[in-house]
Amino acid sequence: QAQLVESGGGLVQAGGSLRLSCAASGGTFRTMGWFRQAPGKEREFVAAINTWSGGSTTYADSVKGRFTISRDNAKNPVYLQMNSLKPEDTAVYYCAADKSYCSGNGCYDLQRWDYWGQGTQVTVSS
Repeated sequence: QAQLVESGGGLVQAGGSLRLSCAASGGTFRTMGWFRQAPGKEREFVAAINTWSGGSTTYADSVKGRFTISRDNAKNPVYLQMNSLKPEDTAVYYCAADKSYCSGNGCYDLQRWDYWGQGTQVTVSS
């Protein structure tokens, strides 16, 4: 049974940084990703990394240049380094795993992702 466990959320002032971690177990995943859901809004794509194809990455336009997704190797957690945080980044952040490969807009579809973590709260104060 696959399991994803997120950590690293918290409260930070605008302009600050946080690093989220996602530890995955119980399966082999070609793509790992992060989504977020703010109160009253739908869950949205943030970033994804393909673990089997050279580590190619995809980012939502809203986080490009500020967030970085990374993974050292298949046995290490997936990280989301978040810099220059804004109040609008406040949300519950979810780690997701996909048994198949995705790129670009193909990663945005929530339905394609096979497993989800429980989420970690990120709050950015102004």
